[in-house]
Amino acid sequence: MLLSYTAKYASAYYGPFRDALDSAPKAGSEKSVVPANKHTYQMDPCNSREALRELEADVAEGADIVMVKPGGPYMDIIKLVRDNTHLPVAVYQVSGEYAMIKAACQNGWLDEKSVVMESLLGIRRAGGDIIFTYFAKDVARWLQESKRAKL
Repeated sequence: MLLSYTAKYASAYYGPFRDALDSAPKAGSEKSVVPANKHTYQMDPCNSREALRELEADVAEGADIVMVKPGGPYMDIIKLVRDNTHLPVAVYQVSGEYAMIKAACQNGWLDEKSVVMESLLGIRRAGGDIIFTYFAKDVARWLQESKRAKL
């Protein structure tokens, strides 16, 4: 199976992951091949039409699953992709989305289980068939607990 990064946007939402791996874009030395920012090879957030061109190319090249990344800030793109393909649409809820929810919950501003499930429901409703999230283990546990409570 081939999973295509059909619409991977240049996004500030990748920050926590990049910081954890010390892979944030840096202006390099003469020998560096790392660009000063990732906008040179990730999609422009202002350009939704590019997602359709990438989708068309990915399908023509044999993709089995197409993906939109990040998820929450790009639900319009998820819907656009969903409406233009028969393939499963995967969505990656990235580290910045996770960090924002975690921080708000740790500060007592939001209920974690409720807001996580609602954020995933929004992605699903937009057209995501597969969701990659840092909350996966928690969601699996909550769903099991909910299933047991109904028995």
